[in-house]
Amino acid sequence: MPSPANKPMIRSAQTSEAAHLSRLAMRSKAYWGYSAEFMEACRDELTLTSAYVQVTPTYVAEFDGAVVGFYTLARMSATEVVLGYLFVEPTAIGKGHGRALIEHAKSEARSLGYDTMVIPGDPNAERFYLAAGGRVVGTTPSESIPGRELPLLHIDL
Repeated sequence: MPSPANKPMIRSAQTSEAAHLSRLAMRSKAYWGYSAEFMEACRDELTLTSAYVQVTPTYVAEFDGAVVGFYTLARMSATEVVLGYLFVEPTAIGKGHGRALIEHAKSEARSLGYDTMVIPGDPNAERFYLAAGGRVVGTTPSESIPGRELPLLHIDL
């Protein structure tokens, strides 16, 4: 059954979905045309474990019965939460699912009492996060690629 108004249904992830979400993250990252070597260097960073999903708020977007994206929230401090992951299936990019996920993430973070969402974003996603209300506050080093700097964004909640 299709979702109302072409919006995905967003639900909590199950620990059994960790491997599937990891593969989705790899496909989504590869969408931007990164080399095979670059993608391999990112594999560990883009791998979710069942234990991670169990202790980290992780939400999945489903549309027409298929998982089309997911995000995670990780506590940084009493007032700040990190958007650890936000990935959309390449075939679903540009269809509003990413927007639905970021809006859900902002709402969820507010409900958990956070004031600021911190986003260490891929440079290709910077425009997306700016459109979602983010502002660039600096850069942060990549966890996977030595010497690579990523835009660091904040969204006031």
